[in-house]
Amino acid sequence: MNPICRCALAALLFAGMLAGTSAADKNYTIAVIPKGTTHEFWQSIHAGTLKAKEELAAKGIKIEVIWKGPLREDDRDQQIQVVENFMTRRVSGIVLAPLDSQALVNPVANAAKAKVPVVIIDSGLKTDKYVSFVATDNFKGGQLAAERLGQLLGGKGNIILLRYAVGSASTEAREEGFLTTLKEKFPALKILSSEQHSGATRETAYQASQNILNRFGRDVNGIFCPNETVTIGMTKALREIGRAQGKVKIIGFDSGTQSVLDLKNGDVQGLVLQNPVRMGYLGVMTLVQHLEGEKVENRLDTGVTIATPENMNDPAIVELLNPPLEKYLK
Repeated sequence: MNPICRCALAALLFAGMLAGTSAADKNYTIAVIPKGTTHEFWQSIHAGTLKAKEELAAKGIKIEVIWKGPLREDDRDQQIQVVENFMTRRVSGIVLAPLDSQALVNPVANAAKAKVPVVIIDSGLKTDKYVSFVATDNFKGGQLAAERLGQLLGGKGNIILLRYAVGSASTEAREEGFLTTLKEKFPALKILSSEQHSGATRETAYQASQNILNRFGRDVNGIFCPNETVTIGMTKALREIGRAQGKVKIIGFDSGTQSVLDLKNGDVQGLVLQNPVRMGYLGVMTLVQHLEGEKVENRLDTGVTIATPENMNDPAIVELLNPPLEKYLK
């Protein structure tokens, strides 16, 4: 073969290799780390990440979504270990819902140093070493709960707030929004208890609810529960003492199957709704945009609203109460 032809052929082969490398650069491995893996909320987050995967594939960007998190939402050590393991594996990036606003600071900072970008979803982290924060305006969610409860009670009566867990930034913001709004708009409402925490499971929430109701069950008129497990545990405890069905007004948070059923049956008078499918979707999409060299927003608000017996059949509310999980979680 003519030497010039050989050179030309080599150049073509090299160009082909470069093209192959460019195509390979469109393949990303993304670790999605929820706070826990048992609650329905996280299944909706997972569905959103797979929706993003599907849409990106249609654009020629292939991603592998690795879904892994602790079983319980109070297992800080396990979540830290998961983050560190993915950092060591040098995944393309991490989408993380930190279960503690402080405990996950160092792992995220270490990931940033290792050039593994992190997008934070759902719950805040006390650092700026992340690409973007994709979440509900949880303070506003607490405000909506207070406004609904205050209106139902006509601005008078006795209130209980059963908190979720120390260090959970999302629920702490909801609790703060709730208490702040009560003080500003419904000063005649008396808070009987606001310092007790439910813990991370339905069982601990149920036990904490029983303990509070043993003391205040006859006097309470309204209760705010800042997440799915607290809502379910408290509603069950109220039924057992005969104070459900609107005798005590409950405003809960999130759209788990049991909570939606309790809303339909009249045991719950309002559910503050996030959009977890959109949260998971935007978490992955934002990370991929960053990996593709695009500029992304530092904060993305995924929206919050409240479902009531009056509006629960509206199409937009129905979709939030019953997200299409089966479409993506195959």
